[in-house]
Amino acid sequence: MNRRTTALSAAVALTAALALTGCSSSDSADSKSGPDLKVSGAFMPQPVMDMAGGFLTITNSGDAADKLTSVTSGLSDDVTIHETKNQKMQEVKSFDIPANGELKLERGGSHIMFMELKKQPKQGEKVAIELHFEKSDPIKVDLPVEAANHNPKQH
Repeated sequence: MNRRTTALSAAVALTAALALTGCSSSDSADSKSGPDLKVSGAFMPQPVMDMAGGFLTITNSGDAADKLTSVTSGLSDDVTIHETKNQKMQEVKSFDIPANGELKLERGGSHIMFMELKKQPKQGEKVAIELHFEKSDPIKVDLPVEAANHNPKQH
């Protein structure tokens, strides 16, 4: 009976050790695989009506693609994502963010749309938003409010 208890204890210890090793190796593998998102170049032109646009770049340095699925903000209860095709703006359900690639939301192209603003942000203020993704955790971003005609592509 003593030998059986010792063997059982050894088996339990070995199983626990393998489980822990498995956890740590999968954790380190997870940190290298999957999307790795960073946001840059964020801004909002000062709105002139009760709607506004938001622009930014999401860079994915990870080895898996992700999707931007929605944007939320205290500025508006109606925040959507739009693409511009054939000079027509249309709402989309998501934007792809390729592995080792980027998603550019810029004037004249894909962008964030804020409708029925709760207040008019002024140049120099910041608007808090939260980006939501299919795989990655949400990212909070402050959009600096720039001049109504601000366009970084022209600089």
